[in-house]
Amino acid sequence: MVFKLSWLFVIFLILLAHVKAKNDVDNVSSVSIVIPSYNEERDIGTIVSIVKKISYVDEVIVVDDGSYDKTAIKASEAGAVVISHTSNQGKGSAIETGLKHSKGDIIAFIDGDLQNLSPKQVDAMIKPIMEGKTDITKTKFKREHGRVTELTAKPLLNFFFPEINLEQPLSGQFAGKRSDLVKIRLEKDYGVDVGIILDADANGLKVEEVDIGEIKHDSSSLEDLHNMANEVVRTVVNRSMEYGRMSLMDTIGTYIRSSLLGLSLITLGLFIIFFVGYIPTEIGGVISVVGVIISIYYVIKLVTKTYRVFKKKGNRNFIKSFVMMHFPVLIAGIILVLMVSTFITAINFSDGQISLELTSRTLKIFPEASSNNQITIRGPYTVGPALENESQIIRMPADVLSTLELNYNDTIRINNAYYFLNETKPNEGNIIRMPSNARDYLNLKEGEVISDGKITRTFENTFVQRKINDTNSTNCFEYFVINSQPSEAKYVDIYLDNRLISKEFGVLNGNHSVHVNGDNVKTIEGGSNNNYFAYWGDHIVELRVYNQTSSIKNFQTSDYGPFLSFELN
Repeated sequence: MVFKLSWLFVIFLILLAHVKAKNDVDNVSSVSIVIPSYNEERDIGTIVSIVKKISYVDEVIVVDDGSYDKTAIKASEAGAVVISHTSNQGKGSAIETGLKHSKGDIIAFIDGDLQNLSPKQVDAMIKPIMEGKTDITKTKFKREHGRVTELTAKPLLNFFFPEINLEQPLSGQFAGKRSDLVKIRLEKDYGVDVGIILDADANGLKVEEVDIGEIKHDSSSLEDLHNMANEVVRTVVNRSMEYGRMSLMDTIGTYIRSSLLGLSLITLGLFIIFFVGYIPTEIGGVISVVGVIISIYYVIKLVTKTYRVFKKKGNRNFIKSFVMMHFPVLIAGIILVLMVSTFITAINFSDGQISLELTSRTLKIFPEASSNNQITIRGPYTVGPALENESQIIRMPADVLSTLELNYNDTIRINNAYYFLNETKPNEGNIIRMPSNARDYLNLKEGEVISDGKITRTFENTFVQRKINDTNSTNCFEYFVINSQPSEAKYVDIYLDNRLISKEFGVLNGNHSVHVNGDNVKTIEGGSNNNYFAYWGDHIVELRVYNQTSSIKNFQTSDYGPFLSFELN
């Protein structure tokens, strides 16, 4: 009994594996076979019959590339869809025509002169793509190595594209997913095979060379081999130029890249020394020294080599070449000189210590409420003492208020003390004047310079009270906290008794309450757009929350008090 159950279990596993293998094939929507042919009446019918026996092949297309024999008739009789060129346009053109007219998700291309093709060989081309093992397959098979392959294709590929290592890069059979094949530029002639490999490599596609055993097909004439070699050389050289492989090989190009490497290492090292706190300064110093050595060595070689070329050639094209090839080194050198000079001018000596205080201007792109987007330069700002008898006043430049989304006449709370915001005195430029208590709490020193990018972090979590309206015996106050990280915010239109009194915006994150004369009359949630109504006596407060913007103003949540407070008679 146990023996019978064991055999049943084995049979079940075999059936399960068969179903899985069938499902792997069924998961592919469709497979097409394209056969480019030119005067192949002898073999084309047999090839079509063989590939039509494969169960998952949905269509077989023969592209008759201007044949003058019975290729089209034999292919049609065997059951293939025939597309004919009126003249011979080349193998690449025939492949491109087949690709355009085929419908399969996976397409296999097979030469029309193969004499011993089998379904197993076609299966070896297509199955790795079906199973997701590769993007494109190229075949290799048992035969004497072709003269064009050994004398032309392989040496060129080894020199310009050493990462490509295929035994038979010019074999005519290949397959791939349509979504990948459309990324490849198909050459019109014999360069199509090597072009597919190079474009696949440039597009990051995986190419697998599959062994399909022994294949017999007609040998090419010496004239055809000559043409094939020319077209292969042209394709490899053109792709080498297009993909930057030529410039990687010439001497001046090597010197230019090495000089840029040295200059970049110097810049990297200086930034590590002065700005990157978590990397030891010794590492930055070593990187800079290595960069100096490389730069000096290769810049000298570059100048020497360039002078020799100019002296030897001495033509006008040299100027154009100089601008295009040498300018990156000049620009990198200028950037390095400016950066070093900036560092030197920003170095201060005090009490036997060296400090670097950069005060670079900050470029900001920001929206104005009443105009289109503008570009403005803000900062840096210098911290100064409060004016006499202004112990409760902070004077800020307009650019600081714009960055902090504040208004003059706002009141801010620093260390439980309230300060009234006022404009700067005439001709004081970018000076922020504040009382000593506020400076001490914000850890600012008199004379300290703050870039615009650090202003929001300086006033992080500062509480702000804004008086919105004081007409018609009505006062309305808005309360929010400054957060240095912008968040998604809402626009809030504030109506009182059906009269718009203000348009505000800020972050509504959580519950936010509205008070009238100290009473909590409404609590709103900040998650969605909506209209909110609150009633107090004969008065109606309406809030219209809509759209979305970005802001550092976080409206005060109910846990800490109202975000809007009305004082009504």
